[in-house]
Amino acid sequence: MGKAIEKYTGLVVQPEVTVADDREGIKKNLDRVLKMIDFGVGYFWEIPVKLVVLPEYFMQGVTTPGKGEHGIEGFMKKAITIPGPEMDALSKKAQEYGLYIAGGGVIEKLKEFPDRWFNSAFIIGPSGDVVLKYHKWHIPASIGLGTSPHDIFDEYKEKIGASIETLFPVIDTEIGKLGTMTCHDGCTPEVSRALGYNGCEVICHPVALQEVEGVSDPWDFWRFTRKTRAHDNMCYLLGSNWGSVNYDYYPKAFCPGNSFIIDYTGMMVREAPYPVEQVIGATIDIEALREHRSRANHNTWIDVRTEAFQEIYNNPIYPPNQFPSGKPPRTLADKLGPAKQVLDQLYKRGQFMPPAGKSVEEMSGILERRIKFAQDTGRLRKSDD
Repeated sequence: MGKAIEKYTGLVVQPEVTVADDREGIKKNLDRVLKMIDFGVGYFWEIPVKLVVLPEYFMQGVTTPGKGEHGIEGFMKKAITIPGPEMDALSKKAQEYGLYIAGGGVIEKLKEFPDRWFNSAFIIGPSGDVVLKYHKWHIPASIGLGTSPHDIFDEYKEKIGASIETLFPVIDTEIGKLGTMTCHDGCTPEVSRALGYNGCEVICHPVALQEVEGVSDPWDFWRFTRKTRAHDNMCYLLGSNWGSVNYDYYPKAFCPGNSFIIDYTGMMVREAPYPVEQVIGATIDIEALREHRSRANHNTWIDVRTEAFQEIYNNPIYPPNQFPSGKPPRTLADKLGPAKQVLDQLYKRGQFMPPAGKSVEEMSGILERRIKFAQDTGRLRKSDD
């Protein structure tokens, strides 16, 4: 019979981020985040903060298509290791206050795959140790240059592992079972379902989600999809976005906040609905979550009936092993290559139907022509220099 977990405050930090070119830029972002943690821990002293969630790319920033797009070399210049000196600053803060600190979008280089970088999320424990690390699975083809484990799947399986516990890790802690997913992972059900399968009670969800992708009304898929992820898995979800950004090629409100804390019923309990720095906190009640999961009515796990759905996942859609060793994705246009194969498959299966006047055979060619036009006119980078 386990000991009851006391209520605690979960903190979400929504910082101003500077797109860094070097270690000095990384340090500026880190120093700012550490001061915001100090503020939140002090403000919520009555119900102590035990968990802090930081956004995607909070440390190094990121670039997207256009004049400011970086190729692989630009990213590798600011890639770090986990653990490493940059993580040590967060580790000291975790030890100082007895915190779990989660963050994502770390541009990480691995000794196993030295020719590329991974979009990595982490959880640091009160001991200062990195107790969980996760490599982003669903990296969007059009705006994500990092390598997914799926892009190098056979090699990743051999060198790191490919069980569901390895790919989507969850740790059992004194504040509940914690897991993490990053940005685009939350747009579809699979990653959060894998975390739920592994027992996750609190999903730490770093994002760098842009307004052009729907962070506010009238679209705002950020809010309704993540409420669904929390509801479907009967877990808390703490989503952290940038508040504003400093980069010559971005508007200040490129990733305009709207960070939130959602409870295990899918209800929004705190939100920062504006594009500026902020810290929000809410009480996390793991015992209430566990009691809620004990009920049969509207229990989203009791009624999972898997047999009929296996065919969906036995027929691959996005093909694995597209960027093996020696062939890392070097530009965003590189990442779009496999998308053409996927479109061919979706149209040939009849899952997608072409617009009037178009044939199934010519649909991926439309994407190919769009890519060429964008490269010829400076909208997409042609080379990685």
